[in-house]
Amino acid sequence: MTAACRIKIRVIPNSRKTAFDGYREGELLLRLHAPPVEGKANKAAAEFIAEYFALPRSSVALVSGEKSRHKVFELIGLGIGDVERKVGRPAAQNH
Repeated sequence: MTAACRIKIRVIPNSRKTAFDGYREGELLLRLHAPPVEGKANKAAAEFIAEYFALPRSSVALVSGEKSRHKVFELIGLGIGDVERKVGRPAAQNH
């Protein structure tokens, strides 16, 4: 069975640069340069997450929060331990 995990992310669009920026209320904070227009922020978030975790884009799926700043992404091919090592603190749920 392929490893997979879900991470809760709070997205802040229209930022100066795209980067993870710590945590807020238990969610990983992702500042995005992209605007929240016509799905551009969701697409940019998925692309950034894939690049950050060295995954193919097809392994990152938006599970919930399409029209919200509070999103859940599923990462196929990474386990909870992999995510924790990369971001430095528990931020995911196994499903």
